[in-house]
Amino acid sequence: MHQGQSSTLEIPETGLIPKHIAIIMDGNGRWARNRYMPRMAGHKQGVETVRGVIKACIERGVTYLTLFAFSSENWRRPTDEISFLMQLFMGALEQEIVKLHENGIRFKVIGDLSKFEPKIIEFIHNGEQLTAKNTRLTFTIAANYGGRWDIMQAMRKMMAQSTEPPLNFEEENLAQHLSMNYAPEPDLFIRTGGECRVSNFLLWQLAYTELYFTSTLWPDFDEHELELAIQSYQQRERRFGRTSEQLQVAISAEG
Repeated sequence: MHQGQSSTLEIPETGLIPKHIAIIMDGNGRWARNRYMPRMAGHKQGVETVRGVIKACIERGVTYLTLFAFSSENWRRPTDEISFLMQLFMGALEQEIVKLHENGIRFKVIGDLSKFEPKIIEFIHNGEQLTAKNTRLTFTIAANYGGRWDIMQAMRKMMAQSTEPPLNFEEENLAQHLSMNYAPEPDLFIRTGGECRVSNFLLWQLAYTELYFTSTLWPDFDEHELELAIQSYQQRERRFGRTSEQLQVAISAEG
């Protein structure tokens, strides 16, 4: 599926390897607690896992990876944990952006950045500009992001820019203003940590995404765990509203 295409308006191209993987990285706190360590140690280990998953995605030919790092609801967490997460985020930006660029990775951040400190916003903008022309992998971090926020901000932009009466709007009018308008819709959604919900993540974009839930905690999610998720994806029948018979006819025609 090309950028900007909608799985509800047309049938996207699919393959054995998902082009776009979106992940909710859950379980850092429990991982630390199981080891009698502070929650912060789990978040720190989670950053190491991100490095491994990026590498594994590139090796498998995945071209878009989107990670849910901090939701708009995560501000409800304890103040000291939020402060640590912000420091960790800024430290990772400082250390990793150049490495991402050297490896041909485009870096993007989606979400409402207005709540972040100016220093973090500056790092984000500099990183996005530095890596803008890279094509090996588009690595997106969702930070202070919520699916409902995304739809609402897109709606506001659409209304502000349009001279059309509201009743005349079509799906594509809104979609062009969504945070991930530069990427195809995710093929595979993964949530670690055992919870089975999407938690306000990419609500619009997950319309026909294959969902995969694992009890593995994020710091333990390695290359093998990613392979299991992709194997599960490969067993799915992606019909996009068609019958199994129609799908088989389409596959035969392609062959």
